[in-house]
Formats: sequence, C-alpha cells, structure tokens
Amino acid sequence: MPAIGKKQVHLAAQLPGIDNVTLWSDPRSGSQIAVDSFIRLAQTAERGKFDFFFLAEGLRPREHKGHVYDLDVVGRPENLTMLSALAAVTTRLGLAATVNATFNEPYEVARRLATLDHLSEGRTAWNVVTSFDAFTGENFRRGGFLAESDRYARAADFLSTARALWDSWDDGDIRADVAGGEFVRAGAGRFARRDRHFDISGAFTTPRGPQGHPVVIQAGESDAGREFAASGADVVFSKYNRLDEARAFYRDVKGRLSGHGRTRDELKIIPTATAVVADTDEEAAARAAEITRSLVSPQTAIAHLEAVWGRDLSAYDPDGPLPGIEPEADSLLLKGHSTYRKGRGETARQWRKLAGERGLSIRELVIEVSGGQTFVGSPRTVADAIDHFVQSDGADGFVFVPHLTPGGLDDLVDRVVPLLQEKGVFRTEYAGTTLRDHLGLGAPRPATALVPGDEETS
Repeated sequence: MPAIGKKQVHLAAQLPGIDNVTLWSDPRSGSQIAVDSFIRLAQTAERGKFDFFFLAEGLRPREHKGHVYDLDVVGRPENLTMLSALAAVTTRLGLAATVNATFNEPYEVARRLATLDHLSEGRTAWNVVTSFDAFTGENFRRGGFLAESDRYARAADFLSTARALWDSWDDGDIRADVAGGEFVRAGAGRFARRDRHFDISGAFTTPRGPQGHPVVIQAGESDAGREFAASGADVVFSKYNRLDEARAFYRDVKGRLSGHGRTRDELKIIPTATAVVADTDEEAAARAAEITRSLVSPQTAIAHLEAVWGRDLSAYDPDGPLPGIEPEADSLLLKGHSTYRKGRGETARQWRKLAGERGLSIRELVIEVSGGQTFVGSPRTVADAIDHFVQSDGADGFVFVPHLTPGGLDDLVDRVVPLLQEKGVFRTEYAGTTLRDHLGLGAPRPATALVPGDEETS
C-alpha cells in the first residue's frame, strides 16, 4: 500500500557508455556491448519494478590527444534498435533512448519512435539532445555548421515537427471492418510543415502509438532549458544530487509549471545517481572509497587535467601538485566532451583554490571534483536516504548508473527496493501498462519549443 501523504519514488536505470563510471578492473565486469548485457540489466530493472531503462548515445567516440578516449565504450549498438530487442524480453519496463536532433530528420525519428511505442505497447521515451561540435559533425554531411543558438532552434522545430507527425493520425484513423480486418480512414497521416529548418509535406505512415506521443525527456540547466521543462517536457534529467542544490533546482522548475497551466505532478525531476550497498555502513564506505579511487587512475587524473588546461601534462606526477602554468584557452585536447569546453580558465582557478585549501595532489583533486558515490551504506541506510531525498523535494526519483555491467543493479534491486516497498513509497507491482502510467503522466501536451541537453551530458 502506498504510504498516505508520502510521495512515491520513481526509479530508472542507465547502462553507462561514456565517462569514468564503469569499474573496468573489477573481475565481475562483463561486456559493455553484448546484447546479453543489455538484456540482463533491463530484466533486473524490471524485476525491481523500475519505471524505465535508459540508453544514452554518443555519435562519435571522444578523442584525447588524437586517440580514442580510454574511458569511452567503443562499439555500442544503436539505441532504438537495441530497445526494440529489449521490448521483446520485457513486458512493463519503460524503454528510453537518446536520439540526436542535430543529425537526424523528424520524419525518420518520429516513425522509429512510434514504431517502438507500438512494439513495446506504449513504453517508449525520447531524450532529445543536440551536438555542439564540428568534431561530431564530421561524421555527417552537414558537418558542424550549426551555431549553438541555431542547434537549439533546429531542435525546437524538430520536436514540434515530430509531434505534428504523430498528431497527423488520430485514434479513429484505423478501424476494423466486418470481416475482422482493418482499414485506414482517407486522409489519415496527411501533414504539411514549414518552418526555418524543415519544409516537408506528405503522409506519415505510422499510426499514433499507445501513448499518443512517447514520453519526452530533456536535460538542460539554463534558464531557457528550465522554461522548456515547465512548458512541455515530461521528465527532466538533473545533475544535482546534493540535497541543497537539488532542492533549489526542484523549486525553480516546479514553480514555473503553473505559468503553463500544469500541475507539479505533470513533470518528474530525476537526477542521475550511484549506489554502493554493503552489509554495514562501514563496509559500504570502504567499498565506495575503493571504487572512487579505481575510477580515477593516475592516467585518468592527468587526462582530466589536460581537458581543462589544454596542454600536454603527461610529464607531471599525478600524485604531485597542480601545474603552475596557465591553461591554453584556445587549445582542446579532449574532443567531443561537453563538460570542459567552456570556462576552463575559471575552472582552473577554482581547482587551484580547492587544491591549495585542502593540500590535494592532482589525483586527489580530480577524485574530489569528480564527486563521490551518491548513496553509500547498508540497505536500510540507502533506502532511508533515497526516501528522505525525495520526500524533501530534492527529486522525484533517481536514474541509477551502476558501476558494473551486467550485475551492477542486483544489490539495489534485491536489498534496497524491498525496503522502499516496505515504507510504502515504491510500487510492489506495476499498476499500468505504459510508461506514462508508471510516471503518473496524463495525455501528451501539444508541440512546444525545446531547449534540449548536450549530447555528452545526456
């Protein structure tokens, strides 16, 4: 039974593909690209009654000093194809994919998403992102010509056009005839769309999926991004997992909803998180420290520093002090990474200040700024912390990113979820069949402007 007066916690899972999240050195670490790994993680999430399983996307492996970045997964299957396979081996779990709005076309993406929504019986979500750099654009005919403001404008038109394509069918366009077959009403799927970026017309071939529109996910911290979230997104990925920062973000975005005729329940704010669970808090803390240190190897520490400084710092000792030289403002040694592409001089200044105050080496500093594990402790400690974060309006739930593939969700599902269920803040069974049901969302909203997240942070 749901606890009276308490918010229900939303849980999701992500199979990581970029950044130093995966604990490669652990002997239990399996393939990051094999279909069986995706299947096991997705089925574990469904066993835990999670809302959805999320796949991020990078359209080109990042490069560090001309070589593929060591921490990236190379060879990952394409998202929607993989989720189509997962639709066949799950029954209720939502299936969410990042699909890029800079280097795709609305007709194709809308058709593929509607198809997946039919295939999964209403479990599809679309995380809409853009690409910011010509480096990624080299894979595509358009290259990297879009300025930052233009890529956001294109993405806004892209989403609005996709929604118009889905809405070109209504629920009565396919009808059964007396022999038990089906026919399509004349005019179904007809559309015409003209704006700055698209001039298309014709007939959309795929009827509306069970959800009408797939769930729309957005990630963005700017004022414009927050305003879009309030106006039309269904889920917002947040980077805030410190409670004070998270509550400020939550208040701001939720406070904008009434201006768009929406209630607080119509938008879910879900930060990414990690969990380290052990029999005791002390064991979990020791394991979390071990994981964090393993994720930031000496080579990783120098690579992070080079991403900010824009210089070859391979001669520096990772266990020594920060370099005394200033960053090269126009030099970029880590290509395809959005985190350190702006404000690197200010980042270096802040890192120097922190290292000086705390007496940190290069490696210790990178460990510190990379952030520790989000939830650490015994199953009871972790369950209590998750519940407190949500009840304190820091979030509506979490997207958990496991350190291990494919068994990294087992402790969370088997040891923490039952305690959340015991508290009455998490479902014991799925109450509905669609992802909109799981998230407590109503019918899709009309087309609206979009300011999506950057590809590498989404």
